[in-house]
Amino acid sequence: MYPIELTAPETRKKEVSAGKIKNFKPAKNARLIRLKSWEYWPFSVVYIPVFIYWLWLSIKARSFFFFSASNPSIESGGMLGESKIDILDLIDDGYKPVTVFIKRGSNPDLLGCKLNFAEMNFPVIAKPNAGERGWRVEKIVDMEALEAYHQTSPIDYLIQEYVDYPLELGVFYYRMPDQQKGTISSIVQKEFLSVTGNGFDSLADLILANDRAVLQWDLLKVKYAALLSFVLPDKEKMTLVSIGNHCLGTKFLNANHLITPELTAVFDHISTQIDGFYFGRYDLRCTNLKDLYLGKNIKIMELNGAGAEPAHIYDPGFSILEGWKVLLHHWHILYKISSFNHKNGVAYMTFREAKTILKRIKKDKQF
Repeated sequence: MYPIELTAPETRKKEVSAGKIKNFKPAKNARLIRLKSWEYWPFSVVYIPVFIYWLWLSIKARSFFFFSASNPSIESGGMLGESKIDILDLIDDGYKPVTVFIKRGSNPDLLGCKLNFAEMNFPVIAKPNAGERGWRVEKIVDMEALEAYHQTSPIDYLIQEYVDYPLELGVFYYRMPDQQKGTISSIVQKEFLSVTGNGFDSLADLILANDRAVLQWDLLKVKYAALLSFVLPDKEKMTLVSIGNHCLGTKFLNANHLITPELTAVFDHISTQIDGFYFGRYDLRCTNLKDLYLGKNIKIMELNGAGAEPAHIYDPGFSILEGWKVLLHHWHILYKISSFNHKNGVAYMTFREAKTILKRIKKDKQF
C-alpha cells in the first residue's frame, strides 16, 4: 500500500527540553513491547505451525511448490518474486489507479514524458515492482524528488497515481476454479501511525508514550528532527507514518464485520474478470463503506497471491492461537485450489524455476 499525505502541526505553543530524547533507550523498551505482543514476533517464530503444515501438504501434493498452481496467471502463484505490474495488468482499469512501469537505470530525462503521456500529476506514489513490507514506498511531490528516487532505485519500480481516498482495506478473497462465487474470509482496516496533542507534551514525549511509535523511533527521530521539541496543540492529530504496512507502525484492525453477501458479490465480479486468479488479498482504497458495497470508487493498489496473509489476525485483540487457526485454514484452502488446478493441467513450479526466482530476488537484495 502507499502513504497518504503526512501532516505537521501548523501551530506550536512552546518549546520544551529535548533531554528526554537524549536519555531515551529504545533498544530495551522495543524488546519489551515486541515480547508482550505476538504481532511483533519474528516471522520465523509465528509461522512454525504453518511450516509444519506446509511440509505435510507438500507430501500430499508431492511438490514443495504446490502453491504455485493456485493462481496460474501469476508467477509462482504469487508466493515468490512476482511482478506487481504484471498482476495489475490483469485487473480491469476501472478498479485501479493509473500506473507506469519504470525500468531501473533508464534515462531519467524520459520520466516527465511518461508522466505526461499517462496524464499523471504530482504527487505520485513510487514503489518497487517486486517488494514487500513497505520497502521503498514513497510519496513523491515533484520532479526533483522523482529523479532522486529514480537514481537510487536498485530495481524496476512503479509510479502510481496518488489516490486520496480515506478508507484503506485489505480484502482476502478465494474461490474454487470451477465456481463463480467465492468467499471473503478476511478484511483488515488500517489505522496509520499517529499521535494526538494535549497542549503540554512535546512531539517526542507523545512518540515515547506510544508503543507503536516507539518501535519506529529510529525512523521518526530523523524524519521529524526539527519538530521533536515542539508541543502539539490540544486534540491536534499528527500522522507520523502513512504507509499502510504493519512493520512501519500501522495498526491492523479486524474488520470482518464488514463481510456481507453484497460485498462478496462485488469481489466475485472483480475476481471473475481476472483470468487465472483464485486466492489472494486485494489492498485497496475506497471513498466510504456505501460505495464499497456498491462496487464504486474502489482503487486496487496491489493484488497479492499465494503469499498473502489474512491480515486481520494482527489486530491487537487477536490471540496467537486464533491467528494460527486462521493461517492453517487458509493454507488448507490454498492446497485445495492448487490441487484442483493441478488435476486440470496446471503444472507445479519446478526446483529449477524456483531457483531462478530466488537468484533474482537475491540479486535485487544485493543491489
